[in-house]
Amino acid sequence: MTQHHVELLMYTAPEPIRAANERWISRILKHLGHSRLNAASLSLPELWLSPDLLLTQTCGYPLMTLLRDQVRIVGRPRYELPDASAGNHCSLILSRADDARKTLADFRGSRGVINSEDSNSGMNLLRQRLAPLQRDGQFFATVGISGAHRESLRWLREERADLAAIDSVTYACLAQYAPEEVNGLRVVARSAFSPTLPFITAVSTTDKQIEHLREVMNQTLLELPDVAQILGLPEVLAASESDYQVVFDYQREAEELGYGRLR
Repeated sequence: MTQHHVELLMYTAPEPIRAANERWISRILKHLGHSRLNAASLSLPELWLSPDLLLTQTCGYPLMTLLRDQVRIVGRPRYELPDASAGNHCSLILSRADDARKTLADFRGSRGVINSEDSNSGMNLLRQRLAPLQRDGQFFATVGISGAHRESLRWLREERADLAAIDSVTYACLAQYAPEEVNGLRVVARSAFSPTLPFITAVSTTDKQIEHLREVMNQTLLELPDVAQILGLPEVLAASESDYQVVFDYQREAEELGYGRLR
């Protein structure tokens, strides 16, 4: 029995989502006859680049930058959730519901918050959406970095920021299982669509092994319909790097409008 890292860390909350992911992982490993290495001491980049990696999930932006040619894509999830379907998702650009400003343009000069500078949903999609509205390369008065989408939501609720872009899958999970985290907030606008967060494996994995892994992932979703329902995930689609080129296209659009950096 070989040992591998298998971690699904991009969507870990609320608790029903984390538990469903763990059940999915356990069934996948059972079918493959592998055991699981402890990844608790690894940072996300260390996990993504580990030679022992069997399966994890990353963001489309680091996939095309930090991880390019250093991992292989297993597939992309076909979530069927509000604002996420057919292998795509978007960002919901949120404010507090009681904020008198109604359009994105109204928020020029406000306080923005992003989860990280290398996030496609938290930064890149927001930058592309705001680029036509910026003036002299600036839209916000300040931009804070919260470290996570849930923390960005907290910043909004606690009036530490006025506008944030939240991955639509994260938002749907919270709205379903932890509505208190999105109560009092409203959608000001939606970003362009982008491919969902890719599942990846080690760069040494062969095409045949990747195809088999994706088949097992889909087989287990059929075997665990309650897990598929909780995750809003009926299927893992085949995917390639070319699917994620749009991430750079959105970056280029913003740069051409003079908004290469979100600020």
